[in-house]
Amino acid sequence: MVTVVFGARGNVGRHVVAGLISSGEQVRATSREPAAAAFPPGAEVVAADLEQPETLPAALEGAQRVFLYAKPEGIDGFVAAAEAAGVRQVVFLSSGAVLNSDASSNPIALMHSVIESAIERSELAWTFIRPGMFATNALWWWQHSIRNEGVVRMPYPDSRTAPIHEKDMAALAVTALTEPGHESQAYTVWGPESLTLREQVRHIGTAIDREITVEVISDEQARVELGKTMPQIGVEAVMAGWKAGVTTPPQISTIIEKITARPPHTFAQWATDHASDFR
Repeated sequence: MVTVVFGARGNVGRHVVAGLISSGEQVRATSREPAAAAFPPGAEVVAADLEQPETLPAALEGAQRVFLYAKPEGIDGFVAAAEAAGVRQVVFLSSGAVLNSDASSNPIALMHSVIESAIERSELAWTFIRPGMFATNALWWWQHSIRNEGVVRMPYPDSRTAPIHEKDMAALAVTALTEPGHESQAYTVWGPESLTLREQVRHIGTAIDREITVEVISDEQARVELGKTMPQIGVEAVMAGWKAGVTTPPQISTIIEKITARPPHTFAQWATDHASDFR
């Protein structure tokens, strides 16, 4: 069966492509610029853009399954094209924010809820993956200052989070796409361990064999620093998460091992995988 992977060049999508291929699946990876894409051998690469519905019928032709990322502007066109093409199942990379108490006013939660609702109303079988904090967020937060100065500036160094390796989200998606029993399931995914931000920086320092200084800054300064690398919608979500982590321990999860039958990756392993990004 053909599985179409949207967002195939993204942090999670590229691992979904690799995981499907290693499982012997037939994969069609989409890209807005297929000529510039670099995918593992064995992947069919096609041009498609979720915001351009006219590109979707060709990308979905003959496909039975889809991995989808968040793009609310194109969701109605996607659903229509997927139903017309005879797609059976969609695995959507959603967000744990949809479960928060402020979900009705949280922009990130609203963005993902729009897509979940559209898929639930459709004829498509679905699986939702709702992750918490991505470990890759550390690239947005700290990559530049670590590479150039050996410094991390943050307001709450002792705040605790439970970061998730993108490989674990991808492994969960591959399992849901290739094994039965995951239809109409919404999996909330947290990382396997609770770590302070200071501990996370220490793991990155160990991975690159470099001492990294942590400087405490104000909330206002942190918003300015984060705004240099992140959209504003993400800045406020990060700040809220960091502030909450000072007094409230983060949730951790065993869902990865339960569903995929393999242990989740630690943040130390993530730091080793991304060491070159920080050097």
